[in-house]
Amino acid sequence: MQRVDQIPRPQWKEKVEDLGFYYHTMDGECYWDETAAYEFSADEVDVIEEASRQLETLCIAAVEHVIEKKRYAEMQISSTIIELIELSWRNGHKHLYGRFDFVLDEKGVPKLLEYNADTPTALLEAAVVQWDWMQDKKPKMDQFNSIHEKLIDAWPRLHVSGSTIHFAGIIDNPEDLGTLNYLRDTATQAGFNTELLDIRQVGWNGCQFVDLSFQEITTLFKLYPWEWMMREEFAEHIMHSQTLMTEPAWKLLLSNKAILAILWELFPNHPNLLPAAFDSKKIDGEIVRKPFFSREGANIQITQGNLSTPGPYGAEGYVYQQYCPLQNFSGNYPVIGSWIIAGDSAGMGIREDKSPITTNASRFIPHYFV
Repeated sequence: MQRVDQIPRPQWKEKVEDLGFYYHTMDGECYWDETAAYEFSADEVDVIEEASRQLETLCIAAVEHVIEKKRYAEMQISSTIIELIELSWRNGHKHLYGRFDFVLDEKGVPKLLEYNADTPTALLEAAVVQWDWMQDKKPKMDQFNSIHEKLIDAWPRLHVSGSTIHFAGIIDNPEDLGTLNYLRDTATQAGFNTELLDIRQVGWNGCQFVDLSFQEITTLFKLYPWEWMMREEFAEHIMHSQTLMTEPAWKLLLSNKAILAILWELFPNHPNLLPAAFDSKKIDGEIVRKPFFSREGANIQITQGNLSTPGPYGAEGYVYQQYCPLQNFSGNYPVIGSWIIAGDSAGMGIREDKSPITTNASRFIPHYFV
């Protein structure tokens, strides 16, 4: 893995906007960054792909374990959603996507930092924008990226209810809107009709969820965390509706960072896991403290260098993970986001920051492999 300086394409902003990528700049700073790219060997890509497949298998086993042993209290899972979790698991509700965040250790072995399992973003830029960049800048190279094709193939396998899929989220957030519209495009290419609405516009007609035109919502893709869903006024109706929701409720067990401690307990010394526990005294060396429920790098604390980020999370508790330093490329710290589509490894995107803690403002850097 190498970081290679690049010359940005002329009129790159127009090029990415033509792809629907309008949040390329945030607060005056480039989020999409073409001044560099990460170069991999084919062997390194194979290692990341295999690690992703193995971890997906371990995660599914961990979900089954938590449900069977009813370890919800340890994870601070609200009693209001336990029945939904178990029902979605028993009914075999399929999941669409997720993103493992990896660091490569000093031997090049991928180590899991966390699993963005419920509402991962950075999808459009990983699936489409960096592929377009490679076609322009590195046409003789390749890229670990079959995300788009696998998304189109995945929609029919979700056993979608009806011919229309509703997509809901906080649509005044540019990144969420861009992600929703991209996923709508893949669903359309898979043969479905789609509708977009704000999550706050989801209605209830007494027996079913409906949109603003009173059309029944038979399938809902929600780019909105399950722990937030359960605070909404409509939450009491979810259990009684016939709406198929994705991601399914059981994915909450994987988006909860407490799963890191359970994975290490179930699969100790697995090469792609870092030691993790509910008690910091059980972790040797430098430690990262992560809230069970947190987003976009908020409320992370690293003992090495006494680094931390602010945020509103942590009331439910923390998990402690052994610190694995990110590679340092002249003051740039990359994290590999490895995408899982319908249970299979599908590609990656790279975020980097001037800090070892990746946040929502961290830059997206394209990649290719030789």
